[in-house]
Order: sequence, then structure tokens, then C-alpha cells
Amino acid sequence: MMRWLPKFDPRGGMRTILIVQLGLAGLLIANELIRDLPTVFRKPVELPVGPVSPGDQRREYRTDRPNPGLLTVDEPSDIPLPDEFSDRLNFSQLSVDGIGEVVLLSGGIEVGDAERFKNYLDTLSTVPQVVALHSPGGIVAEAKEIGRLIRERDLQTGVFSNAFCLSSCPYILAAGTERTVSLRSVVGLHQHYCEQSKLLPVVFAVEDIQVSQGETMEYLIEMGVDPSLMVYSLRTPPEEIYALVEEELIATRIATQIIK
Repeated sequence: MMRWLPKFDPRGGMRTILIVQLGLAGLLIANELIRDLPTVFRKPVELPVGPVSPGDQRREYRTDRPNPGLLTVDEPSDIPLPDEFSDRLNFSQLSVDGIGEVVLLSGGIEVGDAERFKNYLDTLSTVPQVVALHSPGGIVAEAKEIGRLIRERDLQTGVFSNAFCLSSCPYILAAGTERTVSLRSVVGLHQHYCEQSKLLPVVFAVEDIQVSQGETMEYLIEMGVDPSLMVYSLRTPPEEIYALVEEELIATRIATQIIK
């Protein structure tokens, strides 16, 4: 005996799909609003300007160009530096009085820069022993990969006068067998920015962030840097930068040598 199936209504099916899509869109909008509410109602903080001093170390984070007000003394740079940060790392070999041959890494740190840096080193007949840094930071995982390449080749790192090493850049600095920092430079940290799928529950996003932070702490220990360095990044919002002073540079071992 045949049983009659209900006739499929294309209009009804399309209507159901549209309702589901509208519902998902509403959920995504609600999620965005809930996530952004704290920042909407949070009173803007007026950050100080000018050179930092102990206890006064938070400044605006800039990725387009160095913040000239952060430097205490306006003197010529030890190494020729660009006026603006490029979107991704540039590599150049320089001969510097009093320092010798260096490879300068300048610009933002983007996906693929570690592989590009490896390829660049492979083109050099003689690799300089010092990697000089001037970067606003960028992709944390990429910075750590560059760092491991530096440690693998037993290279030193340095942030020389008028240079900036911010955000994820200090993880490259950490990799040097010797780490030189000028007191006329800026080494700064802030919270990692993690792009998360808006469809993922918050619990998964938090788990991913914690795993990333744990991996970064392991990396610092591997490089011989005190993982307490992470305290300064975890306590500083992404739109700000915390500039380390001499005592912090030495105590965390992010610098093994301080120069004036």
C-alpha cells in the first residue's frame, strides 16, 4: 500500500532558510555588541606623552612610525633607521662604527617573514654575528620562529640608539646569545592580539589564548629569559605599549648588556 508523502513547498523551504540565516545574523550581531559593550562604556584613558621613567611607562602604541617623544635624548642613531615602519620586515646588511657588521631587521612582522629571513641569510657569503632590530612587532608565532632561527645560528641581537622593538619584537630580541639594548632605544610589550572566529564559544577563545601564552612562556625559558617578562605584556592593553626601564631589562634578562 502506497503512502502519500507531503508535497514539498519550495517557497516554504526558502522561507525557512531565510529565517535561519536572519537568526544567525542576529546572534552574530548580539555577540559583537556584548563583546564590545565594555569598551563602549569604558572611559578613555589619557596616556602621558614624552620619555618614560620608572612607574610612568605606558604610552600610545604606534605601528606606522616610531613615537619620537619616547626617546630621552635626540641624538644621531648608531645605525641608519627608516623614518617609518614598513608593513613587513626588511633585511639589510650594514657596517656600523663601533659595532661592526650587522643585519638590520626593520618593519612589521608578518606571516612568511621567518622563511624570508632564512632565505636572506642563505644568500650572504658571511653572516654578521649581530641582528639589529627596529620593529613595531606583529605576528607572535612568526617572531618566535625568527628567534629560533637566530638561536640556531648562534647570533647576537641588539636594539641600538633610536631604535624601537615593540609588541612581538622582544621575542626576537630574546633569542640572541647576547642581547644588547641601548638606553636610548625603546623595548616595549603589550597584550597579544588574537583573532578568533566569531562563531566559536568564548570558552574556546580563552583556551586558545591561554595555550598561546603558555607556549610563549616556554619559549622565553628556552631562550634564557625570565618568563616574568610576560607580566608586563599581560597587564598592558593592545592599544598601549609598556616601555621597559633599565632595571626591568636586566632583571628579566631580556638584555644581557646595557649600553648608553
